[in-house]
Amino acid sequence: MQMKIIRILFVDDNPAFLASALRFLEAETGVEVVGKAMSGTEAIEMSRHLSPDLVLMDIAMPGMDGIQATKIIKQEDPAPRIIILTLYDADEYKITASAAGADGFISKLDFADQIISSSRKLFEDSPLKRSGHG
Repeated sequence: MQMKIIRILFVDDNPAFLASALRFLEAETGVEVVGKAMSGTEAIEMSRHLSPDLVLMDIAMPGMDGIQATKIIKQEDPAPRIIILTLYDADEYKITASAAGADGFISKLDFADQIISSSRKLFEDSPLKRSGHG
């Protein structure tokens, strides 16, 4: 069976982290970055426009943070999966992210080690929204 491509919207306000994370993801098979945003507000607009399978969402951003953006994006139908990315690997952030509807939580320090396996795990039991479509 052919592996489905996971379409990703990447949201982070740190240009250096964004650039290195995108380089990492572009080298991986089975994932495609379809867009990037640098704020929660931009993430909501791009999510509605691009309909990604997965949003990788930073918590700490100016204006609307990733938690608030997650709550709004998760109200869409169908809603993408969302993995929260943060430098702060504290339980309080995990609880808040989960309450907002996030499907996962990864420390940015563990990004390269965990993002691909965590992303694939989210889609093991359910099909991607656009399976088989261009």
